[in-house]
Amino acid sequence: MAESKFIETQAIHSGRINDEQFGSLATPLYQTSTFIFDSAEQGAQRFAGEAEGFIYTRLGNPTTRQLEMRVAAMEGMEDGAATATGMAAVSGALLANLAAGDHVISSKAIYGCSFALISHMLTKFGIEVSFVDMSEPENITKAIKENTKVVFLESPINPNLEVLDLEKILAITQQHQLISIVDNTFMTPVLQQPAKMGADIIIHSATKYLNGHGDVVAGIICGSKEMIEHIKLTALKDIGGTMSPHDAWLILRGLKTLHLRVERHCQNAQLVAEFLESHPKVAKVYYPGLKSHSGYQYIGKQMKAAGGVIAFELHTDLQGGADFINRMKLFSIAVSLGDAESLIQHPASMTHSPYSDEERRAAGISDSLIRISAGLENVSDLIADLKQSLDAIEDSAQQVA
Repeated sequence: MAESKFIETQAIHSGRINDEQFGSLATPLYQTSTFIFDSAEQGAQRFAGEAEGFIYTRLGNPTTRQLEMRVAAMEGMEDGAATATGMAAVSGALLANLAAGDHVISSKAIYGCSFALISHMLTKFGIEVSFVDMSEPENITKAIKENTKVVFLESPINPNLEVLDLEKILAITQQHQLISIVDNTFMTPVLQQPAKMGADIIIHSATKYLNGHGDVVAGIICGSKEMIEHIKLTALKDIGGTMSPHDAWLILRGLKTLHLRVERHCQNAQLVAEFLESHPKVAKVYYPGLKSHSGYQYIGKQMKAAGGVIAFELHTDLQGGADFINRMKLFSIAVSLGDAESLIQHPASMTHSPYSDEERRAAGISDSLIRISAGLENVSDLIADLKQSLDAIEDSAQQVA
């Protein structure tokens, strides 16, 4: 197809591999572990890189290849690598670019398992780590050492939705020739494209919005052809965290409606956030779509909209927060995001439990913080569900008094 600059078109057409034999409109699912060679000589040539063609699905597959090229096009990158999970994308991007003696700088607040990997696993292999508050980009400059190699961050940050100034941060990484890795899961390429600001590597938990239907765990890494080839031939090939073709097929199907789903997620989240901010039992709401949020200044500039995830704190204790979650009737208690269903969870005891109490406080993740992912239901039903549980907090408080 002719290349398009519009992401709605890219999500449906980019990277298409034509089915020349049968003319299938839908992407064929190549559910195979290995591929047949015409001859021993051809097999040898493919292994030597002297001939094109697939060898073994861990090394590449037509279905996963189409997904890689499609997401890369949507992110404005040259190439992509499909991984088994979002954490395989995180670990693959980091391990392919770090060695003993190197130094990595990370945002102090990131997804819990990314934090555990960087703080606990990388340090076991002689890699130095510094966690800094990237809301002040100059803190990155202050943390740079002679052996600094990689800068890792998310924006908005999971779970407190702090928005980082990507333009300033990526200008620093480029100036010091550091490899920048940006987790763009919360925004998706529909709302934010870090490559336009100079990111070297963009990663996604494709489990979330890219798939959007709660039936896949997967990840994506996007970057230059050279970088992706390096990641594929090292961390992914030898550690083996690659995606199955069936999962790739499901994500390709999900991508076709991504821009429509993201629009509805954002609409619902905005109205839910406004409701929560107006409720007397809610102490604070963290959502960049609210004028009260520090990230509001980046809407329309760095990011097109605020996304579908909201965090908030209640005027209650830890048990009161748990009771609030347990009373929800429409929201499902689950730790993912980006699904059609609205989800609710408690970061301190769930997604960010790898942090110690001290580490959580330093990252701005309180014990009372609650995170919700606004789904695709009618927003009136979502607000009604939140209201009935909030009203019960008021009733409980009056009974105690």
